[in-house]
Amino acid sequence: MKINDVILRTVTKAVIFIILTLGVYLFFAGHHSPGGGFIGGLVLASAIVLLYLANDIETVHKGLPFNFKKVAAIGVLLATGTAMVSIFFNRPFLTQVATYIELPLLGKTSFSSVTLFEAGVALTVVGTVVTIILSISEEE
Repeated sequence: MKINDVILRTVTKAVIFIILTLGVYLFFAGHHSPGGGFIGGLVLASAIVLLYLANDIETVHKGLPFNFKKVAAIGVLLATGTAMVSIFFNRPFLTQVATYIELPLLGKTSFSSVTLFEAGVALTVVGTVVTIILSISEEE
């Protein structure tokens, strides 16, 4: 039986943008203040779970054609890969490197390898949380 949740779907359209914006902010704020890849990933995963609650699984899969198990695996590889790079340069494990890069619109911008590590953590959290929620919701 399909229930017509007009209010939930309407509110979801507005709230998803706010949740995704907060998740991206928390991700980038994590280097200098509370936040980071883990909490940013949890907030981003909550937006995806809200989409699954407001719509059926097939509709969300059409809009987000991701295999979230692969997203989690890519996140683990990215996080461990950036952590291991320092070993190849005879530096301690998880040593970060910071530099300035020239971007077309932003100009000279600071970039740190921690950002890539945190991106791996965020992808791992998003993939794991959504996979767990989807496996719980499967019918037997």
